[in-house]
Amino acid sequence: MSIRAVCFDLYGTLINIETNEELEEIYRGISHYLTYHRVFMNRRELRERYFAILKEGKRQSPERYPEIDVEAIWHTLLVQENSKPVKRRGDLAKELARLHRGISRTRLERYEGVKRTLKSLQETYRLAIISDAQRCFALPEMRAMGIKKYFDVRIISGDHGYRKPDSRLFAMAAEQLEVAPPEAIYVGNDMYRDIYGAQQASMKTLFVDSNQGSKSYNDVAPDYYARDFYQVLDGIGFLAQKHADG
Repeated sequence: MSIRAVCFDLYGTLINIETNEELEEIYRGISHYLTYHRVFMNRRELRERYFAILKEGKRQSPERYPEIDVEAIWHTLLVQENSKPVKRRGDLAKELARLHRGISRTRLERYEGVKRTLKSLQETYRLAIISDAQRCFALPEMRAMGIKKYFDVRIISGDHGYRKPDSRLFAMAAEQLEVAPPEAIYVGNDMYRDIYGAQQASMKTLFVDSNQGSKSYNDVAPDYYARDFYQVLDGIGFLAQKHADG
């Protein structure tokens, strides 16, 4: 049995991102934008309502690792405010989710060596993304960073209501890649959400020490430790050879 697929975390592994959802200008800007849709709320009320709906959604979730749906949060707010037209609420909720993300984002860039590594891996392996994220902004951000095209499978936690380290996300990726979990390597920057989660699904693991993520979790240890992204290719080669040897 050989390694046939490589799965990646997105944020903190491939994309260096920073967001701050506490920024006052987020809710001021959205508050002003909503007036064009006949929804009138000041920035403080808007912020309080957003986080109250988010908190309640998590409270009601039956999942051990609940994930939010940001479009659903904004849609709930629009329903509460009886926004018109009703048929436009879904589209407007997506616009608000992206606007919220865009204003809260303070950094978005690829880590060095990412594109070259993905291009090289694509020649041998099927590639997948397994990310705690929202589809409405994760895919456009991947496209903006020039990496969306490399991935055959994209597993986004916001689509499923639960997040890493839930092993179902990793198992889902393996199933869609048409490989057994032990035939896949997972590359991530968080020892708990990424490495522990992937190990629970029986994937091989490669930890990338980036500027983000938890560096340790109990006695969890990856199968390979990369000091930076430049070592990912070597690590995958090492694990693939080790796996082939038995």
